Amino acid sequence: MPPRTDRASSDGHSAEDSNGDVFVWTNFVFWIAQVLSGILTLYFWIVIASAVMSWIDPNPYNPIVRTIRALTDPVFDFFREHLPVVLGGIDLSPIIVIIGIQFLQQYLIPTLTRILVFGFA
Repeated sequence: MPPRTDRASSDGHSAEDSNGDVFVWTNFVFWIAQVLSGILTLYFWIVIASAVMSWIDPNPYNPIVRTIRALTDPVFDFFREHLPVVLGGIDLSPIIVIIGIQFLQQYLIPTLTRILVFGFA
């Protein structure tokens, strides 16, 4: 059987090189999507912890409490400034943030992943 020769395209790259590039790009896009989803899941649980902490009023000098507050308060403050999220004395900003996280995880990340891998077709 004669040795197999790959046909080069007009730009000098073989068809196998092109398939390898697509494979690498696809894996990279899926990896980025999974990392972003993981970060959003972690932030989801941090928001839940912050909401629970607001009910029990923990020691504000505890380093864990300070870290959770430092991670969530800027986002909560943004929604408190721009939306009427306090209803009858109940702060709904954690719920708004959770809805935003769910939107990003279930709609935006998969949509952008499909666009980057398959294009607009």
